[in-house]
Amino acid sequence: MTSTRAAAGPVRAPAELALGARRRILRFAEDQQVHLGSSLSVVDLLVAVLRETGAPAGDPSDPGRPRLVLSKGHAVWALYAVLAEHGLLDTERPGPWAGHPVDGVPGVDAATGALGHGLSIGAGLAEAARLQGRGHRTHVVLGDGELNEGSVWEAAMFAAHRRLDRLVALVDVNGMQQEGTTAEVLDLGPLDRKWRAFGWRTVTVDGHDHAALRAALAETAAPDGQPTVLLAHTVKGKGVPFMEHSADWHTGTLDPARLAAALAALDRGRAVADD
Repeated sequence: MTSTRAAAGPVRAPAELALGARRRILRFAEDQQVHLGSSLSVVDLLVAVLRETGAPAGDPSDPGRPRLVLSKGHAVWALYAVLAEHGLLDTERPGPWAGHPVDGVPGVDAATGALGHGLSIGAGLAEAARLQGRGHRTHVVLGDGELNEGSVWEAAMFAAHRRLDRLVALVDVNGMQQEGTTAEVLDLGPLDRKWRAFGWRTVTVDGHDHAALRAALAETAAPDGQPTVLLAHTVKGKGVPFMEHSADWHTGTLDPARLAAALAALDRGRAVADD
């Protein structure tokens, strides 16, 4: 695995970055098992966070830089792909890269993997920034199935109690997890009322609408004494019809025919969007 930070490229539109990232994710699955469904669903959230914070153009050694914790670590393929699209990783393929975020990769602020830990890490980073008088935000991306973990709610209570208004959680609400739908495995609804009860400001947004995501994230810039959660409604397997809303594509590989079909589906979707 390379840890070389490539020179950041020119600014590109969010939709273009997202399409390029999804193409990379599909190509990653030529060589190894990839968590395809959740990686495809979370792409737009990662693009939006990196755009809002300006992290791609920042100095990774700056202690006051914005932080990003990918708590749903199995979707790391999306993070690799988005970082590569920003020019922060200098390779087309991940090769034998780890299937969860690990230290040493540019753009990875915390190693994650065991679900339910990322919000605690993010709360710790946000509390440290508060104590040091730093004003940067910490963003934590979680999966909705991950909210089954009790440690998420412990961190949520701590963050509200400490008034960590520079902490932003983004929940990838795709309604699916490995064993089936979240409603079947352990019903989480109503999520907005749950988070508000834990002391968080709650914003519901279309997780594939770049303009809406940008506006929602901009709202979190002004401190107001509360941490914020964005409940971003997404589609598992977004962009590839035979993967969408399917637990069968929680993880998998792609043979040449499937890869070609999936890439063609992305291109058709782009053509429709351009029209």
